[in-house]
Amino acid sequence: MQRAATWTVCIAALALLAPGCAVRNTPPDGGGARWTNTLGMVFVRIPAGSFRMGTAASAEELQALYPRAEPRRLQGLDDERPAHAVRITRPFYLGQHEVTVGQFRAFLERSGHVPESIADGTGGYGWNPAYDPATTARGDAFEGRDPRYSWRNPGFAQGEDHPVVNVTWNDAQALARWLSRTEGRRYRLPTEAEWEYACRAGQQGAEPPPAALQGQANVFDREAAVHWPKWADQAFPFHDGHAFTAPVGSHAPNAFGLHDMLGNVWEWTADWHADDYYAHSPAEDPPGPAEGEVKVRRGGSWHTWPLYARCGFRNWNTPQTRYTLVGIRLVREAP
Repeated sequence: MQRAATWTVCIAALALLAPGCAVRNTPPDGGGARWTNTLGMVFVRIPAGSFRMGTAASAEELQALYPRAEPRRLQGLDDERPAHAVRITRPFYLGQHEVTVGQFRAFLERSGHVPESIADGTGGYGWNPAYDPATTARGDAFEGRDPRYSWRNPGFAQGEDHPVVNVTWNDAQALARWLSRTEGRRYRLPTEAEWEYACRAGQQGAEPPPAALQGQANVFDREAAVHWPKWADQAFPFHDGHAFTAPVGSHAPNAFGLHDMLGNVWEWTADWHADDYYAHSPAEDPPGPAEGEVKVRRGGSWHTWPLYARCGFRNWNTPQTRYTLVGIRLVREAP
């Protein structure tokens, strides 16, 4: 980003929303590689282009790549198939990072929005070292719902520059609507196709092996496995320096200049989920199913096992779900 020294200071302090930093809330005429909005969110211009969406690998091929994955998990990936050609016909701006705690806090203070975990009184999910997943019917890794957990408190320490969690799809929509209204440009969640295109960033062929994510992603590694020893055999074979969330941008960016597309927190997309959507998906700018019950989230998190830390993996939850692993990354449409 070609800006004066003051701009550099602003970007470095974006999560802290340092006072006195003037931020540009529209890109320069004709577009630009990067720009920063009024909440300090940095956006990267993603060019139009084509890619192969989904997974072509068979269950046997995935088993060879992820030998510790349980066979039943390898059989549950049919919604990633068939792999198919997709064209993104228009450039768009995508958040360089996931929305931070500081940015979400500023949104709440300026907009008056009340997050669903607080508005409905049921809270969210959180990490509690005294909680035993084996004592619950679902065997969930985290305690909840509980009113003491929310975006403010996921049960572990977070700084202002960490990705916000325990936010619902509806909260993400509220943030996008507010930014659109206050800045006069359309913000929204990315479609699944836009998200996967940005994640792959020109990568062709098979997914890289798990070890290739070292230095690239905050995932379920040896630091995190200390807190969940029953799943230690599923941990990535390295240390990424973070047992829980990491400050956004802690790891190397992909070829588009985007950080944490894999790992750190799952990211809501705009699309409803349907198991068979890829079989009849449009070849250009697929919008996802017209209706559904659950929304797709992508990218994995700091608690994600190797099989799921892939650009092609799909997961989903209801729009009201709030969870200690799920956050937000926004699109700002190009002029």
